[in-house]
Amino acid sequence: MEKQTITSGDKMSRQKICVVTGTRAEYGLLYWLMKEIQADPDLELQIIATGMHLSPEFGLTYKVIEEDGFTINEKIEMLLSSDTPVGIAKSIGLATIGFADALDRLKPDILVLLGDRFEILAAAQAALVARIPVAHIAGGDITEGAFDDIIRHCITKMSHLHFVTNESAARRVRQLGEDDAYIYNVGSTAIDNIKRLSLLNKEQLERKLDFKLRNKNLLITFHPVTLDSVPSEFQLSELLRALEEISQELSSDIGYIFTSSNADPSGRGLNNLIRQFVNQHNNAVFHTSLGQLVYLSTIAQVDAVVGNSSSGLYEVPSFKKPTVNIGDRQKGRLMAASVISCQPQAEVIKQAIYKAFVLDCNNVVNPYGDGDSSRKMVDILKSIYDYKALLKKRFYEV
Repeated sequence: MEKQTITSGDKMSRQKICVVTGTRAEYGLLYWLMKEIQADPDLELQIIATGMHLSPEFGLTYKVIEEDGFTINEKIEMLLSSDTPVGIAKSIGLATIGFADALDRLKPDILVLLGDRFEILAAAQAALVARIPVAHIAGGDITEGAFDDIIRHCITKMSHLHFVTNESAARRVRQLGEDDAYIYNVGSTAIDNIKRLSLLNKEQLERKLDFKLRNKNLLITFHPVTLDSVPSEFQLSELLRALEEISQELSSDIGYIFTSSNADPSGRGLNNLIRQFVNQHNNAVFHTSLGQLVYLSTIAQVDAVVGNSSSGLYEVPSFKKPTVNIGDRQKGRLMAASVISCQPQAEVIKQAIYKAFVLDCNNVVNPYGDGDSSRKMVDILKSIYDYKALLKKRFYEV
């Protein structure tokens, strides 16, 4: 179906496109979109940084945004020191208040949101009542093991333009009653990074990591599993037990590079477990935040990526590297043939990692697009002359 363009008149001034980012990983996915908007003479980029970006515990990664040449227009402090369900719910409330004030000051023409984090839900709520249209990236995906799944669908219903990553996601957005004219399958911006960045070589990477790579190496990220009946701490402990056994079997000739868990419930406890493991193993290193260049360069050098991050599905297949996807956190997402899914049990994880070491990924095709997502989104944003005309939505029956 040919997409519609709303043209209620010629543009009298640059359209203000406000991009919200709350985490290091999400910023990496938004980077090239932000660069495209920043460089376009017809558009004005506004940036709101919030969530983990502003937390010393998570590396104060808003500084990376500024170092990349962007101006942050608003910083919204919202993370409490508690990562309990009560603490997270209160953080959402604080974020909603902060976004209400920030959006009133910035008065953007449209708000760009990515994904399914709870701070992004707060931004969507504030935009809804402020009558600011929302363009949502990566709606329609499924992740059955986390409450992110429900948050993602909620944001879809509060959004007006839908930039999905695959056709299955587009179908689900239509099932939610959204107008097919405003659903665009643009692929994943994760691939934009891979195509455009010039990666570090092995020696440069080792200096950045302050870590000597071994004969075999794993990149590991494990986030809380917020809807699972098996506690996140137990699942991570099983992973660490598997890594301990592999280390012993390979005489420590294997390197483990950990990145931190996110700020979901139990995230701090998971990071403490990782730090304890790293402190006891000289073949392991922990980094709160690697940044996109170092992170992607690490993927290029390791033998497999292990854990339950969406990166293992979105980005890793483009490197022709295997992913060991643990548990149900990503259950339901589209997966390449290089993804080995397994239950969070030490022996099962260990066997999946050994399988990954010998898996041939040379012919793997990444199902999330061709790496031109950011340009496609900017072209679509520029094609719509009157964002306010998007506000009054109908429910479209399937």
